[in-house]
Amino acid sequence: MSIIEKAINKSIQDEANSDSNLKHFAEKESNEIKKVTVEDTLKSIKVMPDVNDDKNIVFDIDWKRLSDIGFAAPGSSNTEAIEEYRNIKRPLVNNAFGKGSEGIVRANLILITSSLPREGKTFTAINLALSIANERDKKVLLIDADVARPSVSKVLGINHSPGLIEYLDGADINFSDIIVRTSIPGLSVIPAGKLHKYSTELLSSNKMALFVEELSNRYPDRLVIFDSPPLLAATQGEVLAKLVGQVVLVIEAEQTLQNVVMESVEKLASCDVVLAVFNKTKRNMDINYYGYGYGYGQYVN
Repeated sequence: MSIIEKAINKSIQDEANSDSNLKHFAEKESNEIKKVTVEDTLKSIKVMPDVNDDKNIVFDIDWKRLSDIGFAAPGSSNTEAIEEYRNIKRPLVNNAFGKGSEGIVRANLILITSSLPREGKTFTAINLALSIANERDKKVLLIDADVARPSVSKVLGINHSPGLIEYLDGADINFSDIIVRTSIPGLSVIPAGKLHKYSTELLSSNKMALFVEELSNRYPDRLVIFDSPPLLAATQGEVLAKLVGQVVLVIEAEQTLQNVVMESVEKLASCDVVLAVFNKTKRNMDINYYGYGYGYGQYVN
């Protein structure tokens, strides 16, 4: 091989080695860039932690405490109250799942309300939810819709955020983020969420209407109970009453004036089903009534 041929071959070899080195350097630099990018991404993924990362989390409610303060909680010895709520739930369950459901739109959605504050609507809503959840084949979702003065979470001891208002107000909150599973397998709770100056508008929004429609259609085997604001104390109760199939009007027996009750009934005139629960009564309502303090009836216009 001549000197010229050797020189040409050496030049070709040097160029190949150079290309190889450049390719190796480029790949190395690219990998380092990718590594930095992935690390940076991983660091920034959870700027806002998901409050419900573990979908298997179950909130353990202090049922003994609830039983001690008068609720018909699991293991309660208050058999009279337990029996009362069995009587109260029967027409509601029949209207939701039995022959009585014919002609009732969203019959599995039930609103618990009252005319005025402190008549016992939250007490009734929680006890009714507990009574239904204790049945083997029934599930119940309890929603604290009294967004101005939420009480369900406070009574149950649930400290959870976000809630209903955050769901209605934000696009990045999902249903799974606001639902709280409890230690009763058939009972779940949605807290009210934060206070909001436009809560009435949120509850009457298209998103709320779509939400209740979804609850009714997607979970036809589940009863959904809304604890609502009093009808004469806030406008939200009347707004919510138009979204459900059944309304339970809690009346403080021997205290709430008849004209006050009738004013509430007028606000519920467009509702398919309106039942009444007489709370805090101390005398028998009829031969089927156990006299503990709760009865039920039906208003007929």
